[in-house]
Amino acid sequence: MANIPGFSVLNRERMSGVDTAWLRMEHPNNLMMIVGVMMFREKLDFKKVQETLELRFTTYPRFKQKAVQDPTGAWWDTDKNFDIKNHLKRAKLPGKGSKRDLENYVSQLASEPLDFTKPLWQFQIVENYQGGSALITRIHHCYADGIALISVMMSMTGESIEASLLKPKIAAKRPKDEMDFWTSVTKPMASVWSGAMKLTRGLVEQGLEIAKDPATMREFATKGMELAEELRKIAMMQPDSPTRFKGTLGRQKRVAWCDPLPLAEVKVIGKALGCSINDVLLGTAAGALRDYMVKKGDNADGVEIRAVVPVNLRPIDKAHELGNQFGLVFVELPIGVEDPIERVMLVRDRMQALKGSPQPIVAFVLLSAVGLGPKILQDQIGALIGRNATSVMTNVPGPQKPLYFAGREIDEIDFWVPQSGGIGMGLSILTYNSKVQFGLITDAGLVPDPDSVINQFSDEFEKLVMQTLMGPYGPEFNDELARAFGGTAAPAPKKKTRSSRR
Repeated sequence: MANIPGFSVLNRERMSGVDTAWLRMEHPNNLMMIVGVMMFREKLDFKKVQETLELRFTTYPRFKQKAVQDPTGAWWDTDKNFDIKNHLKRAKLPGKGSKRDLENYVSQLASEPLDFTKPLWQFQIVENYQGGSALITRIHHCYADGIALISVMMSMTGESIEASLLKPKIAAKRPKDEMDFWTSVTKPMASVWSGAMKLTRGLVEQGLEIAKDPATMREFATKGMELAEELRKIAMMQPDSPTRFKGTLGRQKRVAWCDPLPLAEVKVIGKALGCSINDVLLGTAAGALRDYMVKKGDNADGVEIRAVVPVNLRPIDKAHELGNQFGLVFVELPIGVEDPIERVMLVRDRMQALKGSPQPIVAFVLLSAVGLGPKILQDQIGALIGRNATSVMTNVPGPQKPLYFAGREIDEIDFWVPQSGGIGMGLSILTYNSKVQFGLITDAGLVPDPDSVINQFSDEFEKLVMQTLMGPYGPEFNDELARAFGGTAAPAPKKKTRSSRR
C-alpha cells in the first residue's frame, strides 16, 4: 500500500463487491465508463459550470475519492490533492461544430481511459456546438449505475434559470413530484427486492450474519433452489448467434444518436398493442438492427441475438445513493422477424416471461460474489456473459419536463453504457422532456458506422405506427391515436423533420 501514490489507510473505505466487480472489468478494449452528453442551444458559462459542480456534484463525498486496488481488495480513498480543475476541461470541435463533429469527439473520449491516479470522472465543455454548447460527462461505472446517476443529474439542475444557479437547500422531505418519479422507476422490482436483497446481503456482504437470522435462513432455504436453477440456466446457455455485431474487439469505439421520438406517440402505440413502452422500443431497436444487416447483404431471416438488459433493484428510499444496485436479464431480440408488430409482440411475450424471474437477483449476487473473490473468477464470468450476448440495452427514465443546468436549458440528453467482456455494442434509451432518445455505441472494428443503425430507428417506428393505425383497436384507441398523431387516424408517413436542429 505504501507504493500507491496518495494512498492513506486512514482515508480508505472498503468498496462493495458489486462495485469492485465493475472496477475490475476495466479493459483497454472495453472501458467501464458511462459517457453522457447534454446539449444546449445557448453557450455555457465556464465559471457557472464550475460553480454548479462544486455546489451540487462534489458535495457527494464519493466523487472526491479514488478507486484503489491492492492485494487485500478494492477501496475508496479520499484524494488529498483533489482539484476541480483536473476534472473540468474546455474543448472546441473542428469546422462548424456539427452533430457529426460532436459524435466523432465523443467517440474519441469513449475510447480513452480515465486517469486512475484521480477520482474517475470528468466533464468537458464543448464551446462551439451548433451555435450553443455541449457538456460531455465521463464517470466510471464503479461509482454508480444509471438510476443513481440520473438522480445525481437531477440534483445538479433546476426547473428555472434561477433555480439552477442557487445552492440547493437540504430538504427534510423530498418533493412529492420527485418522489412520484422515483416510485415509477423503482416500483416494478420493489416486491422482488424486498425479499431478495436481504438474502443477497446475507450471502455476499454479511457472511456469518445469515446464520444468526432464522428468517433469512428460511428465505434462503425456499429461494436457494430457485436461484441455483437460474444460475444453471445462465451457465448452460448456448453462445449467441454469430453476426457482424459480434467478434474480436479493438480499442476504438464509435457513438451515434438519432432524433428523438415523441414519448406520447410511443405510449399510445404501446397501449393500442397491449405492450409496455419498453417493449415498443426494444422491438424498434431489433428492427433497426435487422435493416442494417440487410443493407450490408447479410441474411437476417430467422436470426435472433441476445441483449443483456439491466433491471433496477434499488429501493425508492435509496434512489439518491451512489453505487450499483441492478441485476441483469438476457432477452432474445427477434431480428429475423420482418413484421414490426409481430416483432414487438414477441418482445412483449419474452419480457412477460421474465417478470418475477430470479435472474436479475442471480446476476446481482454473482457480480457481488466475484467482486469479493479472485479476479480470475470474475474474468471467467465476464467471458461467459460476453459469449452469451451481443448487446447491452439500457432504458433509463428521466424527468419529463425541461430542466436547466448552470443557467442554461438542457435541450437534449444522450448517454452510452459500457459493455462487459466481449460484448461490443450498447444501446441506451433515455426519456427526457416528453421525448425518447436513442444512443448507440459500437466497436469500430465491428460496426464502424453506428449512425447507419441509429438512423433506422425513426423509419422502423414509422412502420410500426402505420401498421398499428390500420389495425382494429376500437374507437377509444382511434381517438388517442388521432390526438397523438396530429388529429388524423391514418397519417401519411412522416418525413425526418422531428428536430429543427438536425
